[in-house]
Amino acid sequence: MRGLRNGSILKRQLFDALRVASVIVLLVSSVASKGLGGQEERARALRVLFVGNSLTYTNDLPAIVEALAEAAGAARPSCKAVVAGGYSLEDHWNQGTARKVIAQGGWDVVVLQQGPSASTEGRASLLEYARRFAEEIRRAGARPALYMVWPSTQRKGDFDGVVESYKQAAEETKGLLFPAGEAWRAAWRRNPKLALYSADGLHPTPAGSYLAALTIYQQLYAQTPNGLPASFKLRNGMKIEIPPEEARLLQEAAAEANRKFAR
Repeated sequence: MRGLRNGSILKRQLFDALRVASVIVLLVSSVASKGLGGQEERARALRVLFVGNSLTYTNDLPAIVEALAEAAGAARPSCKAVVAGGYSLEDHWNQGTARKVIAQGGWDVVVLQQGPSASTEGRASLLEYARRFAEEIRRAGARPALYMVWPSTQRKGDFDGVVESYKQAAEETKGLLFPAGEAWRAAWRRNPKLALYSADGLHPTPAGSYLAALTIYQQLYAQTPNGLPASFKLRNGMKIEIPPEEARLLQEAAAEANRKFAR
């Protein structure tokens, strides 16, 4: 009798253990299918809004992100932009269009970008208006993200300040950080001759925008940028063509920057 009783107890314990394990599996599966980078996000089209200036609209960065995602097998995201040349986040806040578009809702991520913001005044402005926008973004059901840019060629010594400003803004808003500027530096460590600046010494070449888009793609989908195409056409008809060896280098640089700074 004692043996039968012990056997019954063991069976109950095994059943309870299996039941607990099945609940854990269900919870893990539920978590894995939600949030940026989950299978759900690859199956449906993410909606991403960019708020920024010419460092966003040069070479149509949002369209490059769309093309990379589609090439990787994800549902093509819907990337929209509220952009104006020379605008800071304060300018966007006061002008009002960006806030109205955010309030319409339906966004998954809203990407915020202004100039390098390495100076004391620039950093203070970035932090203040990133916080203001982040409140509006979360109220609309989306997540804020900061798109870290780069200084001009005349102020290359400001790179550390740019990184710190955008890092602080992402931390204070509990948002994503797309470290494009740091990815540029990682690329130059591999090949100092890479042409990421255009002739004006501030705006990106197609390769510079491609590198920025790689950092954004990796975090939106939690997928490595390695192996993404180096040649593709954008929705506006513009063709992006990066030499294959250079593209591999840029992909490695994006992954390095994200390992170091991604939130």
